[in-house]
Amino acid sequence: MSEENKSCCGPTCCGGEGATKVAESAHDDVREVVRDAYGKVGEGVEGAGGCCGPSGCKSTMTADELAKKIGYSAEELRALPEGSNLGLSCGNPTAIAALRPGQVVLDLGSGGGFDCFVAGPKVGAKGRVIGVDMTPQMIARARKNLGSYRRAAGLDNVEFRLGEIENLPVADGSVDVVISNCVINLSPEKPRVWREISRVLRPGGKVAASDIALLRPLPAEVRGMVEALVGCVAGAVLLDEYRAMVEASGLGEVELTPKPEYVASLAQFEDPLYRRIAEALPDGTTAADFLTSVDVTARKRA
Repeated sequence: MSEENKSCCGPTCCGGEGATKVAESAHDDVREVVRDAYGKVGEGVEGAGGCCGPSGCKSTMTADELAKKIGYSAEELRALPEGSNLGLSCGNPTAIAALRPGQVVLDLGSGGGFDCFVAGPKVGAKGRVIGVDMTPQMIARARKNLGSYRRAAGLDNVEFRLGEIENLPVADGSVDVVISNCVINLSPEKPRVWREISRVLRPGGKVAASDIALLRPLPAEVRGMVEALVGCVAGAVLLDEYRAMVEASGLGEVELTPKPEYVASLAQFEDPLYRRIAEALPDGTTAADFLTSVDVTARKRA
């Protein structure tokens, strides 16, 4: 795939008119902000917002380079359909899920199909991968990539469904593994997302998610920036709160593993969103003092 594919972290990261306050937004308003920004990413709009990827404006890091930094192999990336890696990842959930042949996998916020196409060969012809995304533009982009995936992998085991992660279009107890990559953070109703994950998992089923969490509370100025919201930052919760949400959904064996190197990489490559966040932080602190990527695993009790 093209090494020129780069993402942009926030709807105005290429030079906008300033941060828009969303602190008082209702859930539906927040959801529409995210839907609009990611819809533009799906359409390939120049300078459109996206979660957590390197900026296409001034950063020198491509989407493939970011993926390699967070654990995807060069072989996996070469096998992907063109345009499926939008640089929106903050971890590698397909790796931490330890996928096996024959499993049914559900990807929350599947975007252009990146993790679905990585997961497909791992579960094989007897397995199934279902991607769910709330933006028609992303679903269209992912479905367009299906033909290329089928030809390259020799498999017809991936599908995409339009829907919201707070109300998954998936039957109860029908999924072996739920994965998600830097998406749950964006939901204004995160506890509901985790209840949905618990609902669709089979007894003994596993969730493996990569997300953004807080090490300590963000200043109000950062929480109110729409760029930070769409960039997976303003909606982040503290690690203890995150664990409590997962446990309250009924899942067990909950493990949260912080991955601070992700935020450090974005700072190193001068991502515009993270540079703006740094300017709003107290003197002597950096984004890495407040934010971390985190791998979250849990299992539905048998």
